[in-house]
Amino acid sequence: MRTRQGRERPLTVHHLNQLLLICSLVLIVAVAAVRLSSRSGLPSLLVYLGIGIAMGQDGIGGIQFDNAELTQVIGYAALVVILAEGGLSTKWSECRPALPAASALALAGVAVSVGVTATAAHYLVGLEWRQALIIGAVVSSTDAAAVFSVLRRIPLPRRVTGTLEAESGFNDAPVVILVVSFSTAGPVEHWYVLVGEIALELAIGAAIGLAVGWLGSWGLRHVALPASGLYPIAVIAIAVAAYATGAIVHGSGFLAVYLASMVLGNSGLPHWPATRGFAEGLGWIAQIGMFVLLGLLVSPHELGDDIVPALLIGLALTMVARPLSVVLCLLPFRVPWQEQALMSWAGLRGAVPIILATIPMVQDVDGSHRIFNIVFVLVVVYTLIQGPTLPWLARRLHLGSGPEAADLGIESAPLERLRGHLLSVAIPEGSRMHGVEVAELRLPAGSAVTLVVRDGTSFVPSPATVLRRGDELLVVATDAVRDAAERRLRAVGRGGKLTGWLGTDDDAEPGR
Repeated sequence: MRTRQGRERPLTVHHLNQLLLICSLVLIVAVAAVRLSSRSGLPSLLVYLGIGIAMGQDGIGGIQFDNAELTQVIGYAALVVILAEGGLSTKWSECRPALPAASALALAGVAVSVGVTATAAHYLVGLEWRQALIIGAVVSSTDAAAVFSVLRRIPLPRRVTGTLEAESGFNDAPVVILVVSFSTAGPVEHWYVLVGEIALELAIGAAIGLAVGWLGSWGLRHVALPASGLYPIAVIAIAVAAYATGAIVHGSGFLAVYLASMVLGNSGLPHWPATRGFAEGLGWIAQIGMFVLLGLLVSPHELGDDIVPALLIGLALTMVARPLSVVLCLLPFRVPWQEQALMSWAGLRGAVPIILATIPMVQDVDGSHRIFNIVFVLVVVYTLIQGPTLPWLARRLHLGSGPEAADLGIESAPLERLRGHLLSVAIPEGSRMHGVEVAELRLPAGSAVTLVVRDGTSFVPSPATVLRRGDELLVVATDAVRDAAERRLRAVGRGGKLTGWLGTDDDAEPGR
């Protein structure tokens, strides 16, 4: 089609329709592949990478794509969304006791891993020190999505899950700083300058993330938006704003978005289930798009010479660097050896390393394409080995805890002019609220159960009404007691009507 000036129009509606069809088909296949990966125990990233490779120049699609800079930009955007979703889903009650150990793994553990892996890459594979340091830094970041796509079916001790979640959220920031520093300047002459730069960027990112998260949660809890669908959009916008603000002021944007999202996710926001589902959907789209794009970027016919180096470096990383960093960093915390063994094997590499491997390509570092190929092979092979064996190892180490009471689904809607909140409470299977009378909930003054929906029929309960699994409750609470009411409801859901009197935790965070 030509314009009035006779020039070719680069994109027509027909082209757009074709592009939309291709994208929709890719998403449908990728969503169907999630089921396959969950049944086989393989992390879904391998399936998405396979789709990208199949569409690439060596596959049936034959698409020619070699734009590393575009891949890096899109990858960074996807990582922001993935970190935001991870922060929103992190339970502060589980993460808080594990913060010291996770921080040690994310800082000192990364340093140990970089040193050991770079040494192996230099002496075993023969890479130059600059290339070895870049690879050591690139593969030193763990990936929460890859780890928990495998472990989510196995109940683990809170200390293990909390440490792995927090480490995965924290270690992206120092690793990004290291990779950028090694890619732009090579080996650092004064190591303490680099350490100081990392500490400063992390401090700025943490301060901005906590501040933006607190301000955002305060605003969303005190201002009633005209439509419930605006709350998920607002939450993601606040998280992205934290990243952008942190990056603009030369702080760690990745740490900022993770901490801001964690604050938002543990603040008892209105319409939380809808927000959580929206963020989870965005996270899936980000992962699918990012890994398909990475699959397009790789050229399988160029990987042959880098398979053995990748296996050697991966062996040093998996069997030496990761276990050594876990043992050294967790030594002061007296973590049982079984948990240390699982954390050592659970250091899966996923999105972050492959994205970071594009940084030296953009910076035109010598051997950058070989670095990318080595990292790609390493991630695929060792994820293929570690992923399916993680559940087996957890069972062998007897780390699977018993079944826990199912948590309540609570959705809050603010009543701005009435100075109150409506809490919609769903009692799931396995909740210990089953069999509890309304009066035995012992809700704080200023809150009350006003309606019960059971088997499609709604009625106003009396104090003696016995609650059952599958019931939906409507609880009205004033602003002053809204958080206390939700904490009490969740505590009863976990511990039964005697919670608090028998020492059961009655301080669960609202919104979780």
